[in-house]
Amino acid sequence: MNKQQLIVELQTHGLKLTHETGAAGRKGGAGPSDHKAVTVDGTTVMVPIYNSPAAQSPYTIATDEATHQLLLQLEQDTIGSSTAIAPIQFPQQPAFYSLTTADGVPYSKIALLHSRDVLATTVLQTCMRYTDPATACQFCAIGQSLEAGRTIARKTPAQLAEVAEAAVRLDGVKHMVMTTGTPNTSDRGAAYLTECAKAIKARVNLPLQAQCEPPDDFVWFDRMKAAGIDSLGMHLEAADPRVRAAIMPGKATVPVEYYFEAFAAAVNVFGWGQVNTYLLAGLGDSLETLLETCDRLIQLGVYPFVVPFVPITGTPLAHYPAPKSDFMFALYEQVGALLNQAGMSSADIKAGCAKCGACSAISSFEGRDRQPV
Repeated sequence: MNKQQLIVELQTHGLKLTHETGAAGRKGGAGPSDHKAVTVDGTTVMVPIYNSPAAQSPYTIATDEATHQLLLQLEQDTIGSSTAIAPIQFPQQPAFYSLTTADGVPYSKIALLHSRDVLATTVLQTCMRYTDPATACQFCAIGQSLEAGRTIARKTPAQLAEVAEAAVRLDGVKHMVMTTGTPNTSDRGAAYLTECAKAIKARVNLPLQAQCEPPDDFVWFDRMKAAGIDSLGMHLEAADPRVRAAIMPGKATVPVEYYFEAFAAAVNVFGWGQVNTYLLAGLGDSLETLLETCDRLIQLGVYPFVVPFVPITGTPLAHYPAPKSDFMFALYEQVGALLNQAGMSSADIKAGCAKCGACSAISSFEGRDRQPV
């Protein structure tokens, strides 16, 4: 099994852990969750550990003092028998987590470390769609971390700037992701993201990605860029209108074609390859639909960040099956070929989820050499 295959396997099956080790994982919150950062042969990826698939995963670890070995459970008729696959490591808790802001809020409630060197925050931890089942995205857990007291509803620009500076200084953070729940305003959060970016860039020279739904007026892209935002994410999640209507009824009222209008306008501002979108494979889109959508995105200059759907505990899709590893591998191979043909690479993105790449294996399929584990 080479490293690509192993990462795909881990991200679809999850990892069964009996105890916490390394930096704390993520439970609930915006975006892919129920994950923990794991380093496999020098590559750090986010692997599900808290959800139902992970509890049944054939992958586990054996720990000997400071070292960890990834184990694969053998066939069911040999329960208790496993084979060692590869050594793995867990990034350690960042130093900035021990600090508190000037107004008394723990830094870890303002922003979290993702992967090894990425700072991530949800600037508004509420969403106009979340509390109504008729509009909520069924995979989303944005309110869970807020209800559990692990974060606060609104991070101020001053708080974000303070935490970002410390994360760079103490932990060597290389770039930052700012996402948001969707407020009931026509700018869809772009205005507040712009305000936050100005404060962060005034305090520390850190590449920034902002993520929001397409605003009503595309002039917001110019304003975001002028505020210091380097790349932009606007996330489709699913491409087939029928899947969107079933899984994300509120977001589905924004037509896919409007997203593509917004993508084109954003690429004109941020540049080719500096706009990306999440596609959650496994929600119901066929392989053909995902490939056609990725091809169209790439031709437009948008990086399709293809990620396996992760069922999150406590959501309506908590027991919805994760995609099969074979499906993800075939999707990655074909999208990787499209990226390679277009000369588009995650390494060229200035900041954000696709540059980090830890929630997906797509970056390893961009045409780079494939190394066995």
